[in-house]
Amino acid sequence: MKKKDFLFWIPSIVWMIVIFILSSMTGSDLQNTFPFFSDFNWGHFVAYFILAIAYYFALHRKVKHPKVLYIIIVLSILYGITDEFHQYFTPSRVPDINDLLADGIGAAVAAILLNIWYKKRNKRH
Repeated sequence: MKKKDFLFWIPSIVWMIVIFILSSMTGSDLQNTFPFFSDFNWGHFVAYFILAIAYYFALHRKVKHPKVLYIIIVLSILYGITDEFHQYFTPSRVPDINDLLADGIGAAVAAILLNIWYKKRNKRH
């Protein structure tokens, strides 16, 4: 990987670190930090929506459309699996399939919106 290519991965890496840190927090700490999320599934949705966009930023120069959209969804879900595994070891947190489902939905919605944006952008050119 060229040094320039690595720079495009920095947003993804930073956001994965943010997700890891948030997963290390207890449920009550998260509720205090994000009181506007009454349900943590929305937090998962938003976190993985952003992660999918960051993955797109890293990959869209090297992977053709629409294959890149499937890859960002798969990568997001794979990271979601590691996040749920991490929560197994976090006090007052438990792995939850519903969280993983929200992760996947967030990534899929991001992919759909990126696809719409891609098509509109290419129509103009």
